[in-house]
Amino acid sequence: VQLQASGGGLVQAGGSLRLSCTASGFTVSRYTVGWFRQAPGKEREFVATIFRGQRTYYADSEKGRFTISKDNAKNTVYLQIDNLKSEDTAVYYCAASARLIASSLRLKDQYEYWGLGTQVTVSS
Repeated sequence: VQLQASGGGLVQAGGSLRLSCTASGFTVSRYTVGWFRQAPGKEREFVATIFRGQRTYYADSEKGRFTISKDNAKNTVYLQIDNLKSEDTAVYYCAASARLIASSLRLKDQYEYWGLGTQVTVSS
């Protein structure tokens, strides 16, 4: 099982990015896949997750600017980030779980598989 996050980069504040998380060794249609981020000196925090049945959940602070989606045919989960702010600067990780329950979706320890992350840097 492998996850490869990509799509990060240097973006000006107010811009947009679409991050991709491509899975291999398993199919995203059967797993819950989430996005987390970690800023320098801070804990890794939950951003969004999408369940097998397409239900989506977001961190309360990210509703409206973040959109998680998936393309089962491409075995890829996306995170669209709009109106980027300097505080969005972080390494973004995707993670997957075969057994996650809704009450634990924000807990990074409940995701069994992790990708290496992609850097997002927002300049003001």
